[in-house]
Amino acid sequence: MTLVGADGVARCPWGNSATVYAEYHDTEWGVPLHGQDALYERLCLEAFQSGLSWLTILRKREGFRRAFAGFVPEKVAEFDDDDVARLLADASIVRNRAKIAAAITNARAIGELDGSLDELLWSFAPSGPRPRPHTLAEVPAVTPESKAMAKELKKRGFVFVGPTTCYALMQATGMVDDHLAGCFRAG
Repeated sequence: MTLVGADGVARCPWGNSATVYAEYHDTEWGVPLHGQDALYERLCLEAFQSGLSWLTILRKREGFRRAFAGFVPEKVAEFDDDDVARLLADASIVRNRAKIAAAITNARAIGELDGSLDELLWSFAPSGPRPRPHTLAEVPAVTPESKAMAKELKKRGFVFVGPTTCYALMQATGMVDDHLAGCFRAG
């Protein structure tokens, strides 16, 4: 079920709960995204979101971008203990040592890939038509593809990339389109 927002636009229900959600829903969520830095950013943000509200992450997004060198993996891979201390003191981001360490570890893992991050992640995008969900209850949290992605990423040295985080990444980057039937973004 979609809700019509105050602006008269039919969106997935969560997209009408806050202005920042509406903007994200309308312009980014489910839009195919490519490019190493952009995909690394989404991978990091999805990991930082784990256990928190996505709204918290969206509101801190610019802080994350400043703190993590624009999410350029080659730069983040060079972060050291001083950078970790700086990040732990930075109130503009989520200050969680394990998640900060994961962002650095994952940047280093990207540098070790034998191909591009783009190719690796998109290789798990499901092919063929999928039924359009009608309710949020019909949207899965995990799929066989997200399980396979998580397994492969872990094998390649990535951390904080469980199947639920991977599925959220797939949704955020348009590898899957989970806009509900009736949402203006549903194709």
